[in-house]
Amino acid sequence: MSEKYDFTAIEKKWQNYWKENKTFKSYEDKNFSKDKRFYCLDMFPYPSGSGLHVGHPLGYIATDIISRYKRMKGYNVLHPMGFDSFGLPAENYAIKTGTHPRISTENNIKRFIEQINSLGFSYDWDRCISTHSADYYKWTQWIFVKMFKAGLAYEANVPINWCDSCQTGIANEEVTDGKCERCGSKVSRRDLRQWLLRITAYAERLLEDLDKLDWPESIKALQRNWIGKSTGADVDFIEKNTGEKIRVYTTRPDTLFGATYMVLAPEHPLVEKIVTKEQSKTVFDYIKSAREKSDLERTDLNKDKTGVFTGAFAVNPVNNKEIPIWISDYVLISYGTGAIMAVPAHDQRDFEFASKFDLPIIPVVSKNGKNVDEKLDEAYEDDGIAINSGEFDGLKTTEFKKAITEWLEKNALGKAAVNYKLRDWVFSRQRFWGEPIPVVHCEKCGVVAVPEEELPLKLPEVESYKPTGTGESPLASVTDWVNTICPECGGKGKRETNTMPQWAGSCWYFIRYLDPDNDKEFVSRDKIEYWMPVDLYIGGAEHAVLHLLYARFWYKFLYYQGLVLNDEPFLKLRNQGMILGENGEKMSKSRGNVINPDDIIEEYGTDCLRLYEMFMGPLDVMKPWNTSGVKGVMKFLERVWRLFTEFPVTDNPTDKSVLSLLHKTIKKVSEDIESVNNFNTAISQMMILVNEMFKLESQSRESLSAIARLISPFAPHLGEELWERLGNKSSIAYADWPDYDPSLTVDDTYVMVVQVNGKVRANIEIERGTSPDKMKDVARNDKAVQKWLDGKTVLKEIAVPDKLVNIVIK
Repeated sequence: MSEKYDFTAIEKKWQNYWKENKTFKSYEDKNFSKDKRFYCLDMFPYPSGSGLHVGHPLGYIATDIISRYKRMKGYNVLHPMGFDSFGLPAENYAIKTGTHPRISTENNIKRFIEQINSLGFSYDWDRCISTHSADYYKWTQWIFVKMFKAGLAYEANVPINWCDSCQTGIANEEVTDGKCERCGSKVSRRDLRQWLLRITAYAERLLEDLDKLDWPESIKALQRNWIGKSTGADVDFIEKNTGEKIRVYTTRPDTLFGATYMVLAPEHPLVEKIVTKEQSKTVFDYIKSAREKSDLERTDLNKDKTGVFTGAFAVNPVNNKEIPIWISDYVLISYGTGAIMAVPAHDQRDFEFASKFDLPIIPVVSKNGKNVDEKLDEAYEDDGIAINSGEFDGLKTTEFKKAITEWLEKNALGKAAVNYKLRDWVFSRQRFWGEPIPVVHCEKCGVVAVPEEELPLKLPEVESYKPTGTGESPLASVTDWVNTICPECGGKGKRETNTMPQWAGSCWYFIRYLDPDNDKEFVSRDKIEYWMPVDLYIGGAEHAVLHLLYARFWYKFLYYQGLVLNDEPFLKLRNQGMILGENGEKMSKSRGNVINPDDIIEEYGTDCLRLYEMFMGPLDVMKPWNTSGVKGVMKFLERVWRLFTEFPVTDNPTDKSVLSLLHKTIKKVSEDIESVNNFNTAISQMMILVNEMFKLESQSRESLSAIARLISPFAPHLGEELWERLGNKSSIAYADWPDYDPSLTVDDTYVMVVQVNGKVRANIEIERGTSPDKMKDVARNDKAVQKWLDGKTVLKEIAVPDKLVNIVIK
């Protein structure tokens, strides 16, 4: 009777072993050269109360496979884990359950650690950090103070996105389809005193340096689009009655002669100065309604265009024509100058607006340089040749752009300009559970940073941490904490009561992993030099703009402050796809399709869960859960177990019948792990090998040793147990990865392609190394080829060894 595969006992045994021996503790060992150090990073989780479902570990399993593989390849590996424990998710959960955020968060962290440990990950838990820990956020505040002193952190009263449900302001990046990214509630606009970070100062560097990175092109495209660089010109129009200058930014200065009206953002400061008495009520009513809409709603291309005439006119600088000035909510004060010149013949949005309000539409660009006689059905937005543009008629668009920009500069009416869609980051939140912003407001000194030696500025103990909804943080009511002494003059001061957003802690956590217990500096320079930058970062594509853009910004700031040694934190990024429920929908409690990993582990074991999640398909694709598939993977693991327990083991070399397949498998598994995507095909290859080995009467220790090592990154508990059964005393985690002989990975035969006049007419399997003359003979004598040669004159035969034959006929 065969020995049972007791996965429960095996997994408990090895998890205890790893913990007791600190098997995966990492050190800055100088014996490893720079190219033999590997920093593998997960996007750390926020510890929600619901714990993990089977979709959460997908990326963690991938990084664990790679980390284990790299250790076996002789790398010094850093593979840490921590918790993004400040911010709205943790606070909302605490409010829902009626517990203090600190208590609920720390209970959730304990639960997460239990679940993560049950999955057999090779994390160095001695480096674990939590962003809500004062030992950690001391340094988040320290970085903020650096930014404040460098002029990158500033206060302003600005219109911001306001979520009534979360009762706080949120950044543009946290708004999706006009709704709060966190809770799904509709977002409105409010004017509030806010802290902002001047991310726009780094716009060009954030854009250009994307080219350095080994990231998915889709992620880089999202960042490029969010930064939104464009080139064009600033043009100055003059309001007729007041003489006020109205500057617009345009990417198409070549269409200036077609500007038939202007549009200001409802919030533009000139509106109050230029609006006529007759139009004032209509204008101010419209401004009030515009404030109720989010930026996304206002700029939706499909929405009905609305606007009102101010009663004022501006003078077009290129032809001195008077054009009416309107306001419309499709123009944002936060983009460009908050004013546009409208050219309805060549901008579809302007075309729709002009058509609705019966404003002139004058074509100034045509495809062929001829005037457009018929009425336009839509705007012509492509390049072309200038018409109705005075002395510039006949110029191609690129020539015209250059010429008109030079003309504007010569006449002091404008200049060449670059613009970005990226706005400064709204950095303050009107909530309790976040890092206190370390500044003091003093009537005499203004805003003063808390001295670095007084950090961390800790959150006070409070009875009520619920948001007020008034635009102030709950901290505003903690008078003993708010009232303080100005660090500069010693007079009365008040602490800042807004807190930092959740993104603050996640902007730099990957650096603190290097030196988590350092209370003298945010990280030692030696450790930065040893480990940074991150070699591989795996996480969800949902962080394409928010976290990744913010983290790159903070890291670049630290670089230009001389605090880190390179200007990009993550050299290589890969995204995992989503695991859907068995019904093909996103897992959620409301849909009733959540699969708890604890249940799978109890029935099938951790190694089975890990292997199945990798076997479902390529890492980066979306795939539905299928419990019957788990059962299939379980059968494979049992089959591997039987290979080691039911067959006689010999010290003979690997049987010739499977030798080539073994070396092909080593090669395939190695390449698929290195691809950071194709773990599923690596597993398939191992399944093929194991099936072939079952045909043997005995197993060589040599081949079993290779199989134990190949499977160990995927199913580490089983790998350790099999390794021990082979008589090894030390952990398989640091065993050498098996090598393969390239000559044994090449098939004895190949498929020779036969072409006739360059067109494929047959595919024939022949022995590798066949001579060119023999290849030609085989090709000519193939029935599928002969029908193309009958009655034809062969002019030439070309044979490419081990590849193809091309027969040229007349």
